[in-house]
Amino acid sequence: MPTRRNFIKKTTIAGAALTAVPTFGFNTLKKNKPADTILGHGEYQYKVHNDWAQISSVRTPLLNCHEMEMDSKGRLIMIGDHPQNNVLIFDKSGKLLDYWGTAYPGGHGLTISKEGGEDFLFLADSGWYLNKTGKWTKHNGRISKTTMDGKVLFDIGHPQTIGVYEPGLNFCPTEVAVGPKGDIYVADGYGQDFILQYNHKGEFIRKWGGHDNEDPNYNLQNAHGVAIDYREKNNPMVVCTSRNEQSFKWFTLEGKYVKTLKLPNMQVCRPVFDDVNLYAGVCWSQPIVGKTNWKDHTGFVTILENDKVVSNPGGTTPEYKNGELQKSYQLENKPILHGHDVCVDEDKNLYICQWNANKTAPIKLERV
Repeated sequence: MPTRRNFIKKTTIAGAALTAVPTFGFNTLKKNKPADTILGHGEYQYKVHNDWAQISSVRTPLLNCHEMEMDSKGRLIMIGDHPQNNVLIFDKSGKLLDYWGTAYPGGHGLTISKEGGEDFLFLADSGWYLNKTGKWTKHNGRISKTTMDGKVLFDIGHPQTIGVYEPGLNFCPTEVAVGPKGDIYVADGYGQDFILQYNHKGEFIRKWGGHDNEDPNYNLQNAHGVAIDYREKNNPMVVCTSRNEQSFKWFTLEGKYVKTLKLPNMQVCRPVFDDVNLYAGVCWSQPIVGKTNWKDHTGFVTILENDKVVSNPGGTTPEYKNGELQKSYQLENKPILHGHDVCVDEDKNLYICQWNANKTAPIKLERV
């Protein structure tokens, strides 16, 4: 680890967050200064900044902050589902630089594609949104490729229009990933749980996933997220979330099954890769059965190093027994309500988007 980080760890926290209960920082300068909240475990510990985002609840109101990525200029681009604004753009200090869009009321997925030195956005509208009476309403899902200021270059609409889906099947896309040759991978996470592959022009190639496959490894249950894993330089793979199975599944770029990683009790959102790490928001840490309501706040964030869980900011300490990961749970004081997405900057700070979190803006977790 960098010398600066080791110095901080030795002189300020001294491994304080290694337990399952979040540790509060030490007040050494002012007796009345609020204690810092430190989350995480081992080498992955973070100071919480709940007030990072500098926004007006009147001018830029929020419902759910779904996803965020950093562009080549170091700006943080976020998508949400408030009818007055869909895309918010921050600098790393939390200052709001710009906001735009009302055409994506079910704004859910946001992916930045870098092409020829230029950034482009892929936006996923899941088709679900809150109407003026406060009820969830369904419209047709949509994938758009846009410029960074929202100019639509092309749309990918309902697969029924090209004969890929039978009439009557819902299309509720939640995420997009862009492969090394520009192929577009769409996760129909709230619809039929297929991964639909298109070329860079938006022309259909193939689909896989869904349900009731002869080989159950191909089944996806709530295919909420999709990303490209470049950690093996010469062998990039498509990684799909199977959230109801508490798993990530790896496939080749052509959709051939490779492996499954089970994360007991973690209903994870999309995988986010950075160096050797995989980060993910955990929307729930209990099965949605019995006494657990789907709106209950049971989420946190999980961090893996070479596919082993090493830290759970907002959750209990990861534990392995005989090589098997044990169940993880949210901490009792609920520092994170529903982890929905993680954005990582060049200093390894994290920016957390949350669903169903009382209209909470993204929070920053500063690496210590």
